[in-house]
Amino acid sequence: MVATIIIIVVIVLLVALYAGLYNGLVQLRTHAQESWSQIDVQLQRRNDLIPNLVSTVKGYSKYEASTLEKVTQLRSQLENVPDDDRAQKMAVSNELTGTLRSLFAVSENYPDLNASTQYQSLMEELSNTENKIAYSRQLYNSTVANLDAKIQSFPSNIVAKIHHFKQMDYLQAPKESKEVPKVSFDD
Repeated sequence: MVATIIIIVVIVLLVALYAGLYNGLVQLRTHAQESWSQIDVQLQRRNDLIPNLVSTVKGYSKYEASTLEKVTQLRSQLENVPDDDRAQKMAVSNELTGTLRSLFAVSENYPDLNASTQYQSLMEELSNTENKIAYSRQLYNSTVANLDAKIQSFPSNIVAKIHHFKQMDYLQAPKESKEVPKVSFDD
């Protein structure tokens, strides 16, 4: 009788441990998917702001057509990337971020544009959105790190293998951002 009770208690404890490990993995995977969704929301927000920025800049600068064209092209390209192709989406997003930076730099040549309240408002919105994208990327990578650690750790690695949990890829910084900036005070 006592042996039966001990066996039942052990089985109940093992089932509870297994369920806890499984639920923890599901929760981490869901958090990673949700954090990716936040990146996607911010990318869409940026894409929604770009046409207004482009039309505002067009009114002031007639000579920067190639930069504006590149921004528009990348925005369109980003919208056409399949949702499940995260690597491609981030590559196009990184390229768009770089092109927007060059657009901001070009705008400094147009004092009337910089004085425009509409332009200033759009710039502030885009800057806030870029910051949110950066934060969302950090959150995603942090969540993926937690999930990957759980998938590799004993005893949750057993549960992960049984239920086919896969490690997720981190978002990488673009190569250009890793290069040391060249600073010169010479005229």
